[in-house]
Amino acid sequence: MAETPPPSPNEALLREVDDAVRQDQLRGFWTRYGLLLTGVIVIGLLAFGGWLYWEHHSKQVSGEMAETAYDTLETMANGGAADATKLEAMAKADQPGYRAMALLAKAGQAAQKGDVKAATKLYSDIAANQELAQPYRDLGTIRSVALNFEQMKPQEIVDRLKPLAVDGGPWFGSAGEMTAIAYMKMGKKELAGPIFAAIARDEKAPQTLRSRARQMAGLLGVDAVDTEDAAQTNEEQTESEGTNE
Repeated sequence: MAETPPPSPNEALLREVDDAVRQDQLRGFWTRYGLLLTGVIVIGLLAFGGWLYWEHHSKQVSGEMAETAYDTLETMANGGAADATKLEAMAKADQPGYRAMALLAKAGQAAQKGDVKAATKLYSDIAANQELAQPYRDLGTIRSVALNFEQMKPQEIVDRLKPLAVDGGPWFGSAGEMTAIAYMKMGKKELAGPIFAAIARDEKAPQTLRSRARQMAGLLGVDAVDTEDAAQTNEEQTESEGTNE
């Protein structure tokens, strides 16, 4: 009886990565990435982004529309389904921000129901709409890629997210993580590791994401912890030298 050949280093690494991600309760990261992000990221970003828009522009719009937007965002932030009538009112508003919020809400709800095709179209429409503010368009791009991550070619993922996977940028955490995983699928571990390490050092990223990125970087041979400590030590030394002077 022929012996089963041992797994290649690449296969072993992917298994280790998959196990590490599962430990962070993502459960099947490769195949269910989009749906999980829908619950964790979309509602949070939608509520936060929508609230900021309402906060900054409430003086320029009618109180009725502002109240409609607030109620819709509050409902979604609490895990509820947005009222269809209110969403339609927002979608027809004169202000592009309210229209974008309505589209994002519809897309998020479609994704939660498992209608990936409808959600993808809505997110893609948002990303391509020149009338909408760039943050909304960027979010549309990220969500579209996340929902179709497993079906997309790795190089296509890298190309789509390249403008957003920039260290220090507002979308670096989400875009960087997907980009790094795409590089891993391409066998380019030397490109994936530094991205994971950079995410681990990004203080603006959620702590759970930073912890996962630090673990992934370690599996790829990049010691993100040492890198972070070294950066902190250099900063402290610089401050000390300035004080001594």
